[in-house]
Amino acid sequence: MAEPIKKTEEVFDVDRIRKLIELMKEHDLAEIDLRQSAQRIRLCRGGQVVQSGAAPAQPIYAPAPSFAQQAPSAPAAPAAPAAEVDGPHIVLIKSPMVGTFYSRPNPNAKNFVEAGSDVAPDSVVCIIEAMKVFNEIPAEIRGKIVSVLVKNEETVDFGKPLFKVDTRG
Repeated sequence: MAEPIKKTEEVFDVDRIRKLIELMKEHDLAEIDLRQSAQRIRLCRGGQVVQSGAAPAQPIYAPAPSFAQQAPSAPAAPAAPAAEVDGPHIVLIKSPMVGTFYSRPNPNAKNFVEAGSDVAPDSVVCIIEAMKVFNEIPAEIRGKIVSVLVKNEETVDFGKPLFKVDTRG
């Protein structure tokens, strides 16, 4: 087991991060998310963003890929690009991992968010269970939920759109 972090040690020491990465490789872990007081380090494998710092970094959202550019040789039903349908102010909150989507903290509770709910960057929008660990997923953006794109207890993949958020102030 890893040695406990002494108060005089820096949580974000490069050697410590290297050890965490080796642990991830050794145990085939996709993500490590550690917090100590106000400090946080989140390491993700597989092309995800590595975050560290006192507060979660604001994510950079890229527009959804337009499938019209990759048109099949056979004619298909016309599909408008997401930007034209939803506008540039609509952002997708995507699943950061593979797991089971839960829209509420327990079966008897209300949903974390619904269409029309206002969210802040630290608002929990859902839980994703992965390997028997329940991960609260923050919005990481400010806006209003336009639609919920998955159903409670649905299996989700990494990058699957979960919510549409209108970011207009």
